[in-house]
This record gives sequence, C-alpha cells and structure tokens, in this order.
Amino acid sequence: MPHVVDEHSSPLLAPYTGRLGETAGRGCGYGGRMEATAYWTVAPGRGELRREELGPTPAGHVRVRALVSGISRGTELLVHRHAVPAAVRERMSCPHQEGGLPGPVKYGYLSVGVVEDGAEEWLGRRVFCLYPHQDRYVVPTSAVTLVPDDVPSERAVLAGTVETALNALWDGPPLLGDRVAVVGCGMVGLAVAALLRRFPLQRLSLVDVDGSRAAVAGEMGLTLLAPREAEGDCDLVYHASASESGLSTALSLLGLEGEVIELSWYGDAEPRVPLGLDFHARRLSIRASQVGRVSPARAARRSHDDRLALALDLLRDPVFDALVAPAVAFGDLPSVLSEMAAGRGTPLCQVIAYPEEDPCSS
Repeated sequence: MPHVVDEHSSPLLAPYTGRLGETAGRGCGYGGRMEATAYWTVAPGRGELRREELGPTPAGHVRVRALVSGISRGTELLVHRHAVPAAVRERMSCPHQEGGLPGPVKYGYLSVGVVEDGAEEWLGRRVFCLYPHQDRYVVPTSAVTLVPDDVPSERAVLAGTVETALNALWDGPPLLGDRVAVVGCGMVGLAVAALLRRFPLQRLSLVDVDGSRAAVAGEMGLTLLAPREAEGDCDLVYHASASESGLSTALSLLGLEGEVIELSWYGDAEPRVPLGLDFHARRLSIRASQVGRVSPARAARRSHDDRLALALDLLRDPVFDALVAPAVAFGDLPSVLSEMAAGRGTPLCQVIAYPEEDPCSS
C-alpha cells in the first residue's frame, strides 16, 4: 500500500510519516469546483496573490493541494525583474505557466503536494510537479511524479535543482581520480557539489567569494575556498555563479585541455568571456548545460520523466537538507521575492509553506 500524507507532522527536514490527513480527498468531491490562490508577477519587481476558479477534475487528471513550493533564485528572480530577454522568452516558458513573459505571468516550477481528487490510486499520494506557486491546481497525471516516502516534502522541492545538477554531470561527467572544482555555491552549485561527493575524485573544491556560504559547505562535509585559495590544474570546473568574475575564475582553475561546464544563465546581461591570454594555447573548453533538454550523453536512453524520477531518488540523501532554508508563509511570497531580488534573504532554496485549511469546508 502506498503511504499517504500527514498534514500535521513532518516539520522542516523531519522524516515523512505517512498518515492520511483529514482533508485529503475530501471537500468538494470528485468533479467539484473550488477556488485557488496563485502568485503572479505583475510588473518589474512586483508580484501579487490572485484568486482563480478550479474547474472539475477531468479523467486522467489529478487535483493537487500544495504542501510546499520552492523559489528558484536564478530564473525566478530574472522573471521578477522582467529581465528575460525578448529573444528567449518563448523558450524560457515553464510548464503550466499562465500569461506571457515579461508579464503579468504566473511562473514557477518547484511544487510538492498531495493528490486530493482524481483516480483512487492517486488519492493521498505526495507528488512533485513543475507548477507555479499555487495552493491547489489540476494537472494531467503525466505531469506529476511520486515523491519517495522517505524524502521530506521540504527536501523534495529541490527536485528541479537536483535534476539540473544531474544533467550537468551527464554533460560533463567526472572520471576516476579527477580534480574538480565548483565555482558559485548557490542552490545549483551546491546541488552539483552534493552529487560530486559520491564520486571517487582526487580533489573536490568549492569556490565562492561569499564567505558566509562556508557554513553550508561545512554541513555537507566540504570546505569553501576563496578564489585565491583554490588549487588549479583541474580537469573539470562546474560554473554556477552567473558572474563574469566567476567565469574568469573557473577558466583560470583549469589544467591543460580542461573543460568548464557552464550552468549560469545571464538573462539579458552580456558577460565578457576571457578568451585571450592562454585560453587557446591551453586548449580550454566551455560547454553550456541547460536542464530544458536531457543531456545528449543520455537522451537516447533517458526521458525527462526518467531524469526527474532519478533526481527525487537522489534526494533520499539527507545531505541536501543543507540547501533548504526554513519555510515562510505563502501569504508572504510577494514581499519575500522582493527581498530576494534586492539581494537580501537566503542564498539557499527558499521554501514556501501553504495553509492547511480546506476552502471547501466553509
């Protein structure tokens, strides 16, 4: 029998206990209507919560009650600032997005919830969905992925981030005994580092100019280095700082014929790439890695669904707890995003917690 959600336990990072909550599958009933609340970016630097009506749950669909969602600092903050370049707006659309870039737009893709309406075999099961910040939503069953019972919901919101990191390792796989560095220790960089811990490397260096991130690295059993402290002659460097200086550092750490795996997305910025000096003489490479497509190294044998399911399985490792910031209330999301866009707030995955009341009970 599958486990089902416990609404009243599972504090942040606690193990999933698996007791059916009172409201799962209850309320309006199969095919009923109810209202939902969603976050919309409505102007540069400004968002708001909007109400909308949910229709009946069609066959082959499920209605999900959100438990938590996560903010992707890179892409979501660019959307919040209306800084997505016009040339890539269509390509940067996310699943289940409403409205268009630059806005008004409902944007986001890290949601964990419990199925409360739909086919009986789905009821009460926790799922991950690439859905914007919204307290309830109806999606095809093909759009949700089961969360393993031993992965807490707050950790499961990292599935999209870990999927990005996994794709990067497929794009630039380390070999036995490699010397590897990660430059830029935000959500994505730390997720890459968490996966690299599993490899038999000669050396793994975490590099960032922000010394405050040393505590998070320490929780993962790793040491954070300033750029001047990092050893060079690396075989691979994964770059995730989204800065010119970070990319320059990444290239400087490479050994002969080394490769940078570039995970940063710069939006409408045009970073200068240091291709002078000895870039050509050392035969260095820069390879882009982007999660929108499965890495060519695995695309023949792995689908997007396969990759996401593997990311959720990798999240059984409690090391990822270090990447999760304490949850804030859904009602505070507009102000939280504004704080993050201003450079304040956590560099980690900011978790959003949703109220537990069932609007159909009123």
